Amino acid sequence: MTTHALLQAFKASKPAFGAWITMPGVLNARAVAQASPHLSWVMIDCEHGLTSLQPGAAESIQAITGLGPNAPSPLVRIPATGFSNSTSWQIKYALDAGARGVLVPMVSTAEKAREIVADSRFPPGGRRGFGSPFTHGVWSINAAEYLKSANENVVVMIQIETKEGVQNVGAIAAVDGIDCLFIGPYDLSLCLGYPPPSPDPHPDVETVIQDILKAAHKEGKKCAIYCTSGKQSLKRAEEGFDIINVTSDVGAMAESVAANLNAAVGGESGAAAFRY
Repeated sequence: MTTHALLQAFKASKPAFGAWITMPGVLNARAVAQASPHLSWVMIDCEHGLTSLQPGAAESIQAITGLGPNAPSPLVRIPATGFSNSTSWQIKYALDAGARGVLVPMVSTAEKAREIVADSRFPPGGRRGFGSPFTHGVWSINAAEYLKSANENVVVMIQIETKEGVQNVGAIAAVDGIDCLFIGPYDLSLCLGYPPPSPDPHPDVETVIQDILKAAHKEGKKCAIYCTSGKQSLKRAEEGFDIINVTSDVGAMAESVAANLNAAVGGESGAAAFRY
């Protein structure tokens, strides 16, 4: 079986750092995935990113796992939110593509969380169907081995980013089969009536974030959060978050281009001489 860097980080009780993939294409996915040895996972974002579930996510997963034994775990965020009736088939598409985990946005109730678990697990632990001729090959095992190991190795993640989700976070965290509560600070802030983080969330939202972290750990679940910088990520790691997004493909590229051009013109003091 190919390695599962995210689960290895879990077992080592170390923060699992990752990066967000928003741009489509196998070359982009592969470039991000091999950018750092500190990457435990990458999230192929099919909700707000430009990658399709099929064949986009499947092709990106193939490109990532093709990097070999040190590849980060490829995860997929599906487009459908917890308010939708479309999560079932989208989870199927993501997992059939060979994803090592799935993230469902805006989950607000324990009932929806149980439905997501059922769609992510083969019987008797759930209701996921089997039929893809490709999935087990992505994991470098045969079909029988995949059926035997998938339930224990697929990471099921849900996002807490609505007012109702916050109110029900204890019940959601207690759902058997949910591995991780993922905090999306941007939509969480908006849903609670606050401006988006800039770069850190409002103090009232921060209190809610810490409450979600406590609720997850109380039930023995992992807690993840989306960050936008290494500095912010270090702070969250010190607070006890288990899974931390550090940057995105677009964000990292834009920051690097800006920083290098700023250095090329001699910083702000020399910038005026290079304006056209």
